[in-house]
Amino acid sequence: MSAPREDHESAAAAPASLSLAGRTVLMSGGSRGIGLAIALRAARDGANVAIMAKTGEPHPKLEGTVHTAAEQIEAAGGRALAIVGDVRKDDDVRAAVDATIGTFGGIDVVVNNASAIDLSTTPDVDMKKYDLMADINVRGTFMLSKFSLDALRQAENPHILTLSPPLNLEPRWAGLHLAYTMAKYGMSLTTLGLAEELKDDGVAVNSLWPATLIDTAAIRAMPGGSTLVRAARSPRIVADAAHAVLVRGSRSCSGNFFTDEQVLREEGVTDLTGYSLGAPEGDLIPDIFL
Repeated sequence: MSAPREDHESAAAAPASLSLAGRTVLMSGGSRGIGLAIALRAARDGANVAIMAKTGEPHPKLEGTVHTAAEQIEAAGGRALAIVGDVRKDDDVRAAVDATIGTFGGIDVVVNNASAIDLSTTPDVDMKKYDLMADINVRGTFMLSKFSLDALRQAENPHILTLSPPLNLEPRWAGLHLAYTMAKYGMSLTTLGLAEELKDDGVAVNSLWPATLIDTAAIRAMPGGSTLVRAARSPRIVADAAHAVLVRGSRSCSGNFFTDEQVLREEGVTDLTGYSLGAPEGDLIPDIFL
């Protein structure tokens, strides 16, 4: 099977029986990039998608708001709920959970997408950035998952999916950017712990990470970012992999640290060239932590 070459197609498109139609997804972040791609993939099935993000008004440097994301979700065939909120704030997260349940009747899927990044070394990292990464990445992931548990336990096929890497304890990753590594691994530890804690409840808890660099606003904003994205893949590859995970049975798919390539291989997708943004497969930049 070949990967898609158009945005409206899906490499990991599942049979009709393996669909997110009618299911409710609550996502942190998602105004743009990978999160929005995942939301749009779910919307094409006819899912309900609640997006909680801080960007309620246009940002001078970043494209998209929670409201423009909601418009795209509905245009793609889903039902959308735009929630302006900060994943670091307890009241905002609880309100997002309550609003999602109140609007759609429950929660089937939680996607922990919101994340902050700073690849500075320890001497150079600003402590406000350290706190931001710890609060959004670790605390935000833990809290959105925690506050959604009662609703997830009532769902037919409940999933928590966190965009975080495998727990690779090779010292180089801690040595390169310790603050960021701790923040991302905190997200992954949440996957590890919740998968074990919730296994008898049938709530699937998994992490998903790109095998290569992905074209996102965060990458483009980095020094040399416009050059880097030429050796990256489209966010659609992560979206198609996320969809493939979220339609699997929750009791038989939990505690995994997937890469997008791994998931798509399991779905029978062998040609990923359609996701590349120009560079040959052999010239793509591998993602960190792998």
